[in-house]
Amino acid sequence: MKVRDLFILHQGNGLELMHIGTSEKSDVNFVSRTSQNNGVVAQVDYIDNLLPFPNGYITVALSGNGVCSSFVQYKPFYTAFHVMVLEPKSDLTLVEKLFYCMCIKRNAYKYSWGRQANKTLKDIELPDIVPEWVNSISIKPIGTTRKQQVLPLRNTDSWGDFTLDGLFYISVSKDNNLVSSEYGVTPYIASSSESNGITGYVDSEPSQKANTLTIARNGSVGATFYQQKDYCASPDDIRILTPKFDMNIYIGLFIKTIIEQEKLKYGYGRKLGTARIRNVKIKLPVTSQNLPDWEYMEQYIKSLPYSDRI
Repeated sequence: MKVRDLFILHQGNGLELMHIGTSEKSDVNFVSRTSQNNGVVAQVDYIDNLLPFPNGYITVALSGNGVCSSFVQYKPFYTAFHVMVLEPKSDLTLVEKLFYCMCIKRNAYKYSWGRQANKTLKDIELPDIVPEWVNSISIKPIGTTRKQQVLPLRNTDSWGDFTLDGLFYISVSKDNNLVSSEYGVTPYIASSSESNGITGYVDSEPSQKANTLTIARNGSVGATFYQQKDYCASPDDIRILTPKFDMNIYIGLFIKTIIEQEKLKYGYGRKLGTARIRNVKIKLPVTSQNLPDWEYMEQYIKSLPYSDRI
């Protein structure tokens, strides 16, 4: 069975976010090619004479780093360029839709090196029958107690420049020749942009401490994660950033997000060596003394919806 047998394929709207009004109170989402946050990058105003797609449809990224990223949309939505919208031809449960999203995403490897899925998505093979275990899964919505307004994000023009070498000790692990084990309990961090960089669990004592950041130097170059537990790491793929300041999970997640804005510089096979990492320059909010404003970074992350679920 192919995608076209199960779904009606609609070209997305092909809109540019910069030309649409945004509002945190809107019930219309804007979906792009990102592989994160269900594909949603903003909440936007209704556009005159253009109805949004209804909730319950599936969006699929046709190109970019998130190619084949597939999500069930829970609100009405508009889309950016290179996003296909799938309308089920028959009634599907939420878990069945999520199952098909997973199946489509598994085809992402076919679109390496800039290939697009715009012409071939319809022909991607899907299972003929949904496995019985799919509908036995209970999906519970994640709740949040965060009710206050999100702190305003300061004008980045006023942020200060800092090198990673000035903020962190940068090191390489010595965890050579470790192999994942079904009995392993120690997270092993390698070059992955998913699952917090964890590619398996090893039956070894952790060599690296929690409350550090890991950054991929090749493969998923620039993928950065805050590590909340002690771990082991690939010496070939990962560099460890140990803070020279008092860091917690909220500050760590703020900085991780900023570092990942540099990822675009390392496409097309470029690697992020240790020397380059030392010289990576990022912008951070600053105090009146032009020092990093750690308190603001922490409070900003704490103000976000679902931050209480971290």
